[in-house]
Amino acid sequence: MTQTEINSAIAHLKKNDEVLSSLITKFGRCNLQPHNQYFNSLLRSIIGQQLSVKAAGSIYNRFIHYFNHKPKPEEIIYSDDKLLRGFGLSHSKVKYVKDLSHKIINKEIKIRNFSVRSDEEIIRNLTNVKGIGIWTAQMFLIFTLGRPDVLPVTDLGIRKAIMINYRLKKLPDEGKIIKLANEKNWHPFCSIVSLYLWKSLDSKFETIIE
Repeated sequence: MTQTEINSAIAHLKKNDEVLSSLITKFGRCNLQPHNQYFNSLLRSIIGQQLSVKAAGSIYNRFIHYFNHKPKPEEIIYSDDKLLRGFGLSHSKVKYVKDLSHKIINKEIKIRNFSVRSDEEIIRNLTNVKGIGIWTAQMFLIFTLGRPDVLPVTDLGIRKAIMINYRLKKLPDEGKIIKLANEKNWHPFCSIVSLYLWKSLDSKFETIIE
C-alpha cells in the first residue's frame, strides 16, 4: 500500500469505528510496505512456525546466511537433510522447505505472478504446500504483498484484541469477527485494522507502526 492509500484507510476507519479511531490516535500512522522477496518470505514463515520470535530469527539467520541471503529452490532441494537440520530446522520443516522448493520448480506454485493474482487464488495456491496453512498464507498477503483487506479471523491475537478493545465477555468466533467487520465498515482495509489490533496487545509490531 502507498502512503496515500494508508492515509485513506486511516481516515475511513476513524470515521466508522470509534474504537479503532482511539487506537489510531494512540499509536499513530502505520506503514505497510510490500516487497518482492517472495521465496525468502515463505521460507521464513515455515522456519518460524511454533517458535519464539528470537529462536525463529536465529535459525532463519543461520539458514539464510549459508545461502548468501538468496536461496534458490534448486539449492534447497539438493541440500543434505543433515545440513538443513544443522541450522535448527526440525525433520518436518526440512520436508516443508523442500516441498515448497519442488512445487516452485515444477510451477505448481507460481510466485512470480502473485502480484497480479487475487487473495483467494494465492491462498489456494500456497496451502497446497506442506506446512503452509491459511494463517501463514494470510500473513504472506499482509506483510509481503501488502494486501489491504486481509482479516485473519483465526488468529489468537486478533481475537484477544477484539475481546479486550470491544469489551466482549469471551473470545469472538469467526462469525462474530466477520459480523463486527461488516458493522464497523472495516472493508476494504482489514489489514490495517489487523495491524492496530495486534499493536494494542504488545509491541511486536513496532517495525510497522510508526
